[in-house]
Amino acid sequence: MAEILTHSQIWAALDALGERYGLTASGLARKAGLDPTTFNRSKRQTADGRLRWPSTESIAKVLQATGASLDDFMTLVMAKGQRPPRGGRPLIGLAQAGVGGFFDDAGFATGTGWDEIDVFADADEHSYALEISGDSMAPLYRDGDIVIVSPAAPVRRGDRVVVKTTAGEVLAKELKRQTARTVELKSFNPAYPDRVLPKEEVSWIARILWASQ
Repeated sequence: MAEILTHSQIWAALDALGERYGLTASGLARKAGLDPTTFNRSKRQTADGRLRWPSTESIAKVLQATGASLDDFMTLVMAKGQRPPRGGRPLIGLAQAGVGGFFDDAGFATGTGWDEIDVFADADEHSYALEISGDSMAPLYRDGDIVIVSPAAPVRRGDRVVVKTTAGEVLAKELKRQTARTVELKSFNPAYPDRVLPKEEVSWIARILWASQ
């Protein structure tokens, strides 16, 4: 018998998709060109308790805006809408991340000196948390925001990423383009320049999955 999709599955899949791209429910709606309150939890049922479902049009706009495929969305739906369990993630400040000893050559957390943060995140077991400092990533990420990063997640054009260079510099940018020779990064804050790095100067790239905004 075919499984019937539930209200909670659909909404949880939208939440998980937003988290994958570092967006809140209102941020996801704005990115899709919708009213910022479209996906708010208060809009998911009426005052008398009747369930409200997201429209197929709004879901289509979300997929177009994020670049996610229908298969991506259905994978999240068929996960039965269950949010990953709350659990600890290793945490350090982004400013500390350039110091040696926190990551291996592939960008996985290693060594000691990490704190821990208890968060929800659509992430794998290898994910970790970085605390943003300064204004170089404003207005998307502000001082004190926490981002969950996964070195194991596939990285595609348009993803928000953390990049570490062989010189020890750690950058949070949007992946604009990646070729056999270069990695092109777009800055979130227009006051800071975009970067084009030779491939041999990039130690690793990890995708930002979620942000505590």
